[in-house]
Amino acid sequence: MSRPLFIAMDGPKGTGKTTLLEALTQALRARGNKVVRLCERNNDPQRAQTMALVNQLARQPSPTVEWQVCERLAESRAWITRHVLPRQPGDSIVLIDRWYPSDAAFRRNVPFDQVLRLNIERGVQVPDLHIAVLTTAQTSWTRAASRRRGLGSTVIHTLEEQMASTQAFNHAAHEHGWLLCQNEGTVADAVDQLVEAVTPLLHA
Repeated sequence: MSRPLFIAMDGPKGTGKTTLLEALTQALRARGNKVVRLCERNNDPQRAQTMALVNQLARQPSPTVEWQVCERLAESRAWITRHVLPRQPGDSIVLIDRWYPSDAAFRRNVPFDQVLRLNIERGVQVPDLHIAVLTTAQTSWTRAASRRRGLGSTVIHTLEEQMASTQAFNHAAHEHGWLLCQNEGTVADAVDQLVEAVTPLLHA
């Protein structure tokens, strides 16, 4: 491989993205692959300013501020694209926990496709493999509610909003050809599906 294989794991809140990412990392490393784990929030040089805007949106929801949040996050991803991704080993698999499709799923007022377009226009790197992690809205809502931090969202506050987010993400996954991982069985079953999808890309 002359460059890293870049894989993003995305989906609505509470679908089990982080748990799957950890299990997939272990499975790929057990097969002798070099895996680099990245998290957007840990590589955002303007994270404090970004979160200040996110908190402003939580206090005073408005389409204008929500669009500003989308712009700020897209700029951060573009910076990561230029300064972080090129530094990763060329023979590695780079797994990132949430990329721009997750941001699109969390929005209340900005259309899903508009967030995708914004990121592409800003030069954000398109993953070699988009993994769309989905469950029913009720399942993800229940999972999130059982966590100590709850849903942990400044945007999604009700089951109805979670249902709309899930429906939009499911539609986008099919429309854009993302790898759909219906994460309602065991973690082992989901990881087997993902490893089977990743393996051919390593030899491409």
